[in-house]
Amino acid sequence: MLRTGIGFDSHRLVEGRRLIIGGVEIDYTKGLMGHSDADVLCHALCDALLGSVAAGDIGTFFPDTDQHWKDADSCLLLNAVRKTLFNRGWSIVNADTTIIAQSPRLAPHIPAMRKRLAEILKIDLSALSIKAKTNEGMGFEGRGEGISAMATVLVEQTKDFR
Repeated sequence: MLRTGIGFDSHRLVEGRRLIIGGVEIDYTKGLMGHSDADVLCHALCDALLGSVAAGDIGTFFPDTDQHWKDADSCLLLNAVRKTLFNRGWSIVNADTTIIAQSPRLAPHIPAMRKRLAEILKIDLSALSIKAKTNEGMGFEGRGEGISAMATVLVEQTKDFR
């Protein structure tokens, strides 16, 4: 059995925070505001994976009221979600993602993001696509107020635990 999932996340850009996207720290004057490290790409992937198996969303698994997740590395959250799917008998076939940010320029960081996330997801590098787009000056991303990310995933049932 195959299933798909869609995820989306967005965070406001603020001064005084590190900018981490796809598990990679990017040198920039601002970072993303959030309860964890606010890695929009990891969060979108978490929601896509959880949605693919009808397991809720990132807020259900890692509520912003839980201080345990305060400033947490979102790669740890993504790894926990991957383990949840595995324990329920699912494996990840592929993931396709898009990051929307007017700046900074993300293209130079995509190879490192792909490597890091493919390792966490335990999939081949060829099964993970990361694209970066600007919003051509439109919307909150285009005005430099925030960054968003979208993800779609395909998962395959490897064991039936029903």
